[in-house]
Order: sequence, then C-alpha cells, then structure tokens
Amino acid sequence: MAKVAFLGLGVMGFPMAGHLKARGGHEVTVYNRTAAKADLWVAQHGGRAARAPREAAQGQDFVFLCVGNDDDLRQVTLGADGALGGMAKGAVMVDHTTASADVARELHVAAAALGVGFIDAPVSGGQAGAENGVLTVMCGGDAPVYAKAEPVIAAFARMCKLLGPAGSGQLAKMVNQICIAGLVQALSEGIHFGQKAGLDVEAVIEVISRGAAQSWQMENRYKTMNAGKFNFGFAVDWMRKDLSICLAEARRNGAHLPVTALVDQFYSDVQTMAGGRWDTSSLLARLK
Repeated sequence: MAKVAFLGLGVMGFPMAGHLKARGGHEVTVYNRTAAKADLWVAQHGGRAARAPREAAQGQDFVFLCVGNDDDLRQVTLGADGALGGMAKGAVMVDHTTASADVARELHVAAAALGVGFIDAPVSGGQAGAENGVLTVMCGGDAPVYAKAEPVIAAFARMCKLLGPAGSGQLAKMVNQICIAGLVQALSEGIHFGQKAGLDVEAVIEVISRGAAQSWQMENRYKTMNAGKFNFGFAVDWMRKDLSICLAEARRNGAHLPVTALVDQFYSDVQTMAGGRWDTSSLLARLK
C-alpha cells in the first residue's frame, strides 16, 4: 500500500481515484478546486480531502493529477500553493492531464530539481474506461520512475506503457486523438450515407463491423449515432482542445495533418450548433 494524492476529480479523476482506493488498497488523499467534489469523494470512498494541492501532496509517495489544460496544470503544480512544493525527495508525480509535450518536459525538469520523479501519462478510454478501470495509459519519463509508478497506475489501467522520455506520453496521446478524429468523421459519413440510401443501418454495421471497417468507435457509438443521440462520452469542447494541441505540435515538427485540421473545423461547426457538450460522434449531426 502506498500513500497517494489525487488532484482533480472530474469525470475521469473521480473514478480513477476511487480505483486507487478500492482496487489498489492505497491510502488516498484527494483535492479538487471545488471542495464539495472532494468531500463527496471522501463520503463515498473514505480517505481524506485536502484544501490545497500542496497540503494534499505532503507526505505522499505518489501524486496523481488529472486537470483541464496546461495552465491548470502549472497552477496546481508550480503555483504558490502547488503540489511540487509539498512533495518529498523520492516521491513521484504522475500527470494524467491531456496537455502539451512542452509542459510535460517543463514539469519533468522542475520535479527533477527537487529530487521528485515525473511521468506524463495521458489516458484513453473515456469516462466509461475510467469508471470500469480499463484505461489505456501512454507514458513518458525516466524508466526507473516509471517502474515505481506502473504498479500503482495498474489500479485503473488495462494497458500502460513507457514510450520514451518526458513528453512522449503526451505525443502518443496526440497520435491517439488524430486517429480518432478521422475515424469518427468516416463513421459519421458512412452512417449518413446508409440513412440516405434507405438501408437498415444497424444491420449494415452488424455486418461490416466484423470486417476491415471495424473500430472501437463503430462498436461503441453506432447505435446512439443512428438514433441521433450524442450524450455519451468525450465532449466536443474537450476534443477541440486536444486537436489544438495536436495541430500546434504539428506546426513545430513539420507533420502534415490535413484531415485532422479539417475535422477540427467540423467540430467548430458543431460548437456553433450549440453542441459543445455533445460527444465527439456528433459530427453526424453536422451532416444532417
């Protein structure tokens, strides 16, 4: 059993912290910017709520984070009452935020200066994956630090892998989001075409999902998409944040992402339809 803090109890962090307590058997302290959310977590799971990141991090073996973006991450780690200021030498920070590779490298350096390990570890699998404890975790950092963190991460992961030095986890998450963007647009077009052609879309998907067209998106979203329901999982606003990170990195490294840039604009169209909180499969609504 380890002493663990978890900072950020959103739709992902709340169940992830729960798995650290229930599955991992760890002693968990939680922090959330809205204190009532931390109090609710403690009421459900036990443990302790802290009122500031630094307080939450004090005396912990591991500090996990899952917040909104680069700015949130800097504030909760490097701010006047940030978590790094409360961490002891030899402790490990694991960041599950989807953020830039630059901020991951920045935090790796800041942590190392204090004798603290840092792993950037964005996740894939969505809210359902977090709730069921079957997330895919893409990691960047130093191998000895990763070796310490991986058994703890296992409480909510079905796949966890070190992919290179600091920032590599975030770069891998960018690959993940680039692939998803194109897949969702293609699936939306396929369902739209099938509906216009007068086909039984569910019957068609049942067949083609057993062939080369199969994907996670198809298996998990085609029924709700066909029904015109878009309240299942990762929101358009969040996807646009992630794609902006991908496109910014591509401008730096020279990668060409024409489809990703186009789909990002399609998601912008969905936002103008008041669909910012719809899930990413709502690209289909734009076609209608």
